[in-house]
Amino acid sequence: MRGLFFDPMQITDKEVFFQIQSGQIPAFEMLFKTHYPSLCRFAGTYLKDPDWAEEVVQAAFIGIWEKKAEIHIDSSLKAYLYRTVRNSCLNELKHERVKLAYQAKQVALDEPISSPADHLTLEGELESKIHQAIGKLPEQCRLIFTMSRFEELKYQEIADQLGISIKTVENQMGKALKLMRGYLKEYLPLIALLMKGFLEP
Repeated sequence: MRGLFFDPMQITDKEVFFQIQSGQIPAFEMLFKTHYPSLCRFAGTYLKDPDWAEEVVQAAFIGIWEKKAEIHIDSSLKAYLYRTVRNSCLNELKHERVKLAYQAKQVALDEPISSPADHLTLEGELESKIHQAIGKLPEQCRLIFTMSRFEELKYQEIADQLGISIKTVENQMGKALKLMRGYLKEYLPLIALLMKGFLEP
């Protein structure tokens, strides 16, 4: 039976993940060795920095192991891994965008960035609130909002990728924006300052 852990051709995704959820380290190691190189290349298409990409993929695997008992996979295990890494990359880019936007605003106002700790706290709080708000969106709203705002795809491109009508994309995006503005109402001035257009149609 132990040999099964190391031969991905003889074991299904469902069996691998069941063993991981049961705490079987060899199954987790097999999953890591099988997908780590390709996931790093995938993350690199978003982050453009091999070291940064590796850090994100490693953190994703650690998160999967730590939360293995809580994870439910509806699609394939491979699809789940790629979706997890993709979301992690988008979160990293979002954090970087908030940080750079804030710094640029300070420079424009000719104000010295004299309190890094305070600024990091502010950025971290805003990033956390945005992440929480996105997590509250219905699945289709969340996917379309993410593709529009973080991948910067046009509505037609989103419709083509998801196999839905552009009208559905428009409706779901409108719903997502309305919900996001409601979830983040206390942060709207800050978002308008740092992330212009983020919550606008």
